[in-house]
Amino acid sequence: QVQLEESGGGLVQPGGSMTLSCSAAGGFWSSAIYFMGWYRQAPGKQRELVATITSDQITNYEDSVKGRFTISRDNARNTVYLQMNSLKLEDTAVYYCTAGPEAGRYWGQGTQVTVSS
Repeated sequence: QVQLEESGGGLVQPGGSMTLSCSAAGGFWSSAIYFMGWYRQAPGKQRELVATITSDQITNYEDSVKGRFTISRDNARNTVYLQMNSLKLEDTAVYYCTAGPEAGRYWGQGTQVTVSS
């Protein structure tokens, strides 16, 4: 079983930056977290993909965050990061970490990111 623990999040002004991190714990083979990434859910909206990364560093981004967000991972620490720059009001959401042999197998509890002046 894989447990995901997120950190980061909070309040930031428009145009600001924030980094989220998520560590995977539990007894598992590395293939169990081949995919790691982030989804987000804004109030009244469906959960949507933000970015994913594989253990061999293949990345995928949602169009609205390309050029502003960077996903990375440290395989030795089973940790994924999301560096968010040039944050916009519409980035406000609960951000969920996900991991698995495919994206969406395991989920974290979520961390709130609020972009507001």
